[in-house]
Amino acid sequence: MKYMNKAGDVLKELEYLKNSEKIKVFKKFFKTNEGEYGYGDMFWGISVPQVREISKRYFHDISFDEIKVLINHRIHEVRLTGYLILTYQYEKSENEKRKDIFDFYLNNLSGCNNWDLVDLSCYKIVGEYVLRNKEERKILYKLSKSKNLWEQRISIVSTYPMIKRKEFEDTLNISKLLLFHKHDLIHKAVGWMLREVGKQDMNVLRKFLNENINTIPRTTLRYSIEKMNKSERKGYLLK
Repeated sequence: MKYMNKAGDVLKELEYLKNSEKIKVFKKFFKTNEGEYGYGDMFWGISVPQVREISKRYFHDISFDEIKVLINHRIHEVRLTGYLILTYQYEKSENEKRKDIFDFYLNNLSGCNNWDLVDLSCYKIVGEYVLRNKEERKILYKLSKSKNLWEQRISIVSTYPMIKRKEFEDTLNISKLLLFHKHDLIHKAVGWMLREVGKQDMNVLRKFLNENINTIPRTTLRYSIEKMNKSERKGYLLK
């Protein structure tokens, strides 16, 4: 494939950082064996700080077409670079451009196919956009009902900016929609966001847990109550 100038430059810098020892670690860490959620993913063994450093140098003047080359790449860290570039572009853009980035991100999720790719990008684009554009929050509910594991994870993690603003309704609604999900990665994501709700208002978290204690997965419960005191945690675990 013939790459455009900026995408090609990014690829050259990333490939230069290849680390064969870390590749082995990453393949195990991101569950790439047959039957696991990351099956078939490929790595260059590049750390997140290294990826961030390159992303920050290139986000200013790289086009959507070139970003698409990156996020469709077979190598995990290349895709991560593309999505991080989008987060930096979003942060530095005006409203009209932010709408374009939001739309582009949602239309190009096929490369966002592991939990780190989701967690490092979605709330900084989708979450920040729907925080300020409430009419767009319906996309979170659409994603929560997707048959794609990663889109479902995006739906709940993207509520993080709203939690920080003490807007809990969408987090609680989507958490309830995902309580019966079968995958541990969704259980963890829901528990994580519920824990963040508790950091802002522990009574809101307690109410949600009390109302749903018979259906909440054990992993979700454990994650959600991490900031409670020991006796209260024990009480919920025994319920």
